Amino acid sequence: MKVLIITYYWPPAGGSGVQRWLKFVKYLQNFDIEPIVFTVDNANYPKEDKSLLNEIPKDVKVLKQPIWEPTDLLFWKNKNQHKKDISNSTNSGFLSFIRGNFFIPDPKIFWVKPSVKFLNQILKENPVDVIISTGPPHSMHLIAKKISKKNNVKWLADFRDPWSDLYYNKDFNQLSFAKKRNIELENSVFKSTDCLLTVSNTLKKEFTNKTQRVEVITNGFDDEVATKNNVRLDKKFTISYIGLLPKQSNPKLLFKVLQKLCLENFGFKNDLKINFIGDISDEVKKEIEFNNLIDNTVFKGYVSHKEAIIYQKKAQVLLLLIPNVKKSEGILTGKLFEYLTAKRPILALGPEKADLSEILENTNAGVVVGFNNETKLTSEIISLYQKYKEGFLQVNSKNVEQYHRKNLTAQLATILKSMKS
Repeated sequence: MKVLIITYYWPPAGGSGVQRWLKFVKYLQNFDIEPIVFTVDNANYPKEDKSLLNEIPKDVKVLKQPIWEPTDLLFWKNKNQHKKDISNSTNSGFLSFIRGNFFIPDPKIFWVKPSVKFLNQILKENPVDVIISTGPPHSMHLIAKKISKKNNVKWLADFRDPWSDLYYNKDFNQLSFAKKRNIELENSVFKSTDCLLTVSNTLKKEFTNKTQRVEVITNGFDDEVATKNNVRLDKKFTISYIGLLPKQSNPKLLFKVLQKLCLENFGFKNDLKINFIGDISDEVKKEIEFNNLIDNTVFKGYVSHKEAIIYQKKAQVLLLLIPNVKKSEGILTGKLFEYLTAKRPILALGPEKADLSEILENTNAGVVVGFNNETKLTSEIISLYQKYKEGFLQVNSKNVEQYHRKNLTAQLATILKSMKS
């Protein structure tokens, strides 16, 4: 069985967007499925991690076509240079307005037409059984829709995030015509795809009445995080966040509680260290300064995936932040599943009744505190700190292996084979 995977994010892209399908591709051949990847040739990725190139199976065919990206001109002008403030990329009012109203559904729309022409030629001589598209960027689905129809091939559309309901869309200040156009394009995908794949049960419920078939496969972890490295725990009481931190996830309540505890307990203040590994919104940094926590905070910046795993394993507490937005119940950040393997206590701020809380409860890996639940947050931090002082800060997580990428790929293979029949 052959599948064609259309993805914008592919090594050397860094960050979370590349992980899902890189790992699926890594394991699909174990289930008698041959993946063919179609991606961009000259992408100006916000972050790069060239070590991920080593994870692409040597015998997998990767097709590439150049793309013209208006964001090269609008947001990040210097190609092949690390961009340091991706978490602030929607902070520029005018540029965000242009992005949201004139590049619909996203700036990759200019890649659709040449990609359709190229892939139609490829599929004439090299037919496949299923076409797969993954978004965001959701322009990938528009490519798949056209070639699926033209070549009469089954199509699976993978929604890693919502489309018209994506939480940061409001920062684009979209006018009514842009919102309407996005919904029209989204509905056309819902109507045309043979199967819609998504990452959480809440999103599945949201999509179920809009398309003919919806399946869920969460994100997960792979061998590089599952291996038992001898990493020494931090000596300080570290609360570590690893990954992109946008303004929508700014944990104001956390900083308020930590400041209060520092004022009440000099020992706590002396022991506390807040680590931020990755791109952090300026609004978060301002909030830290406002709460007089600068001396307790370290900003490491973007690191490779391999380095990020080490920071996860040596943290005393892992901080997980869900964006404080409408419909946050279905948000499962990719880092959650790697956090699970670190076997460190997870302290999450988000909706208390949602997919995240269900997973943490099922794995016994941590706790979710509501966005505004100051009493519970204070209690949880005090409890974690006391265990740290006693030398017994640990978790006995369980049921984690189900999220290994190989097991998740087995689920994907079952779905794909059912589509072929």
